[in-house]
Amino acid sequence: MGVAVAAFAAIAVLMALDLTGDSETGADRAHLLLEALVMALAVLGILALWRSLQTAWARADRLDVDLEVTRQEAARYRAEAAEALRGLGEAIDTQFGRWGLTPAEREVGLLLLKGLSHRETAEVRATSEQTVRQQALVVYRKSGLRNRSELSAFFLEDLLLPRAGPNGPRPADE
Repeated sequence: MGVAVAAFAAIAVLMALDLTGDSETGADRAHLLLEALVMALAVLGILALWRSLQTAWARADRLDVDLEVTRQEAARYRAEAAEALRGLGEAIDTQFGRWGLTPAEREVGLLLLKGLSHRETAEVRATSEQTVRQQALVVYRKSGLRNRSELSAFFLEDLLLPRAGPNGPRPADE
């Protein structure tokens, strides 16, 4: 936009010089009015572009402020989420200990909770898929749970807050 402002300014200056020269040489009135009109339009173009440029700068400044606020909120959320996840990780580890899971079974349990398939878990652990299946079955047996869904629900169901109804929070037994 700065180039356009400079171009309109150059046009206005050149038209002013031409208008001055033409008026000194006695050019007819219609020609002088036409050149004055072109010069005025160039000045209006400068003003319009300059105003647009100022508006864009002001908007960019507001966006910079909004971006900084959003960055600060994201950092705060990440810190809060990290603290909550640390607590959840500790709770999962404690429960795995209560169930008597071996280190390998704990690792398989965590990878299942993260949503990895048996094949992906085998790749991560550099073992066979059959070994992972057997370890997953041991995790389910020791925990008294039937499958991955129940394992996930065991740790995650309390994370979901009750939905609020029109009269406030719903009772926990609903």
